[in-house]
Amino acid sequence: MKTAIPSFLLAGAMLLCAGPVAAVDTAATPWGQATLNETAYAPQKAVYDVAVSNTKELEGVIDRVSFLNNIYQANPFDSAIVVVLHGDEIPMFATRNLRKYRELMERAHSLTQAGPIEFRMCVVAARSRGFKPEDIHGFVKMVPMADAEIVKLQREGGYAYMR
Repeated sequence: MKTAIPSFLLAGAMLLCAGPVAAVDTAATPWGQATLNETAYAPQKAVYDVAVSNTKELEGVIDRVSFLNNIYQANPFDSAIVVVLHGDEIPMFATRNLRKYRELMERAHSLTQAGPIEFRMCVVAARSRGFKPEDIHGFVKMVPMADAEIVKLQREGGYAYMR
């Protein structure tokens, strides 16, 4: 019995030192609560297939690309991120719309300076919206067709597809 008392006191002391325990509403959490699975990600190659309709959606894509680049620590040797543009975001990249989209374009341009990130635009989609390659900001590379570019990057370059 002598050894039971010190063990009991030790367990009680540990509970006191642990601090308050948050009450869990089991009715609201019948399956428990999620836990964070810390994972280290090795740098990879990714291609984003982008056809968005407004600035908020493009900002979301730019945020995701930036976050992925940060996870990869902007490693230019082992990672590459290509953003292929072919939707209603195209006018945002037009030089004549700089005043309207300056902040967004500065963010996009800064990504091309900060890491292994490229913006590529479908010339077919641009032309269908009345834009020629010379109408688009210089940090964007024009490609003949978005779908063909995405397929090429996946098949020949080993890029993972991101939507």
